[in-house]
Amino acid sequence: MSPTHDLGVASLARALHERQVSAMEVTQHLLGRIDARRDLGAFLAVNPEQALEQARAADAAIAAGTAGPLAGVPIAHKDIFVTDHGRRALPTTAGSKILEGYQSPFDATVVARLADAGTVLVGKLNCDEFAMGSSNENSAYFPAHNPWDTARVPGGSSGGSAAAVAARLIPGATGTDTGGSIRQPAAFCGITGIKPTYGVCSRWGMVAFASSLDQAGPMARSAEDCALLLSAMGGYDERDSTSAQRPPQDYHAAMLQPREGATAAKPLLGLRIGLPREFFAEGLDADVAAAVRAALAELERLGATLVDVTLPRTQLSIPVYYIIAPAEASSNLSRFDGVKFGHRARQHTDLLDLYKKTRAEGFGAEVKRRIMIGTYVLSHGYYDAYYLQAQKLRRMIADDFQACFRSCDLIAGPVAPTVAWKIGAKDADPVSTYLADIYTLPASLAGLPGMSVPAGRGEGGMPVGLQLIGNYFGEGTLLHAAHALQQATDWHAAAPPDPAPAAGGAR
Repeated sequence: MSPTHDLGVASLARALHERQVSAMEVTQHLLGRIDARRDLGAFLAVNPEQALEQARAADAAIAAGTAGPLAGVPIAHKDIFVTDHGRRALPTTAGSKILEGYQSPFDATVVARLADAGTVLVGKLNCDEFAMGSSNENSAYFPAHNPWDTARVPGGSSGGSAAAVAARLIPGATGTDTGGSIRQPAAFCGITGIKPTYGVCSRWGMVAFASSLDQAGPMARSAEDCALLLSAMGGYDERDSTSAQRPPQDYHAAMLQPREGATAAKPLLGLRIGLPREFFAEGLDADVAAAVRAALAELERLGATLVDVTLPRTQLSIPVYYIIAPAEASSNLSRFDGVKFGHRARQHTDLLDLYKKTRAEGFGAEVKRRIMIGTYVLSHGYYDAYYLQAQKLRRMIADDFQACFRSCDLIAGPVAPTVAWKIGAKDADPVSTYLADIYTLPASLAGLPGMSVPAGRGEGGMPVGLQLIGNYFGEGTLLHAAHALQQATDWHAAAPPDPAPAAGGAR
């Protein structure tokens, strides 16, 4: 058997249920790797004692035949999901100083459901503050690093999740995607990540950024791993008013369901994949385009048909998103005022002074920037000119997708126009990081499912991701296509090398 850190969610779950390895052994091994790779900055908090206690319980459940489908599989949660401090013994900070040391009295629905499936929680993962960013450089604590090149960003905001999975510290993790924050870091780190249809995963207990856009999803090595995690995470939650009222879905079974008329050599026969011309226009780096084209050629070889389509309002998705998302953030983040929980300024003269100083001290530059933008576009005299117009354009962007789906089953293209950039390279121009989301924002605004699938390498040997976008609740079709591609290629199996041990250091 491969070293346990090389096993993905699916293969590890099988090995655990077949008693080839114990949850205790796996958890101890991965905790050692997490400790050895603190240089990546992937974790904000780890609780070895609690993780080992959960592993012991998983081993007992497996021995008794009462284990859940993911019993003993170690995972970690993006620190945007609250975790019951009494049960998980982990803080929840959302990557922000304003929540430093905050202890939640309850679990997020996603956390509870993955725990019910038997997973072992090892820690909380680094992220851009309140999920606002595309590089993980906006974390209030320290940036996460890309394990393929630690001088580069891992993407954001789920950068800690992507880095931890890519570096083989954990087989799977949770992330959240508001405008691309699962897909872009998955692409930059060479792993698989899926943002399901808005409403598939409950937002209960997920610290809110932009409520009409935020969506949880899994990040792992393969489409099969993501299907297993999503099956456990998803489903209707009466505590979330935006939760989709659908019965539980077995995404793993849907992924394996063969297409009508397909063959072993042509598993995607009859699948029509649309290629928006706007996704392959000026602005896309040549190395990324070449890798994506190679992946599309592989999909063709597997039986898919490529169809030219158009998403004419792609360029408008950036201004639309950066009006709607900050507006919702301005409203959501008003609760962080130093009164009920989180950071409180020590020196203040009255209540208003407390508000001002607490928020000035607790929020980082990017969060303040978005709050100010959002407050402006919602203010009297500007609501109709900005926010209302952006909402109208959002509807048009969604309509563009539906026009495409009349001639195709999936839409494909790049996840980002470049590979991961150097840490600090965009500090002087935050707008340039906004432009990196040009290909992921349209699906987020429309509420559609999208995923990133490893598709080879670009400049500097850095990973490139192929983006697949489906129609509403089309996760099964997305996962089926991605799984077929991964059965035929090994791009998703590539792992960054572990750093050489220091001379004279522990081995």
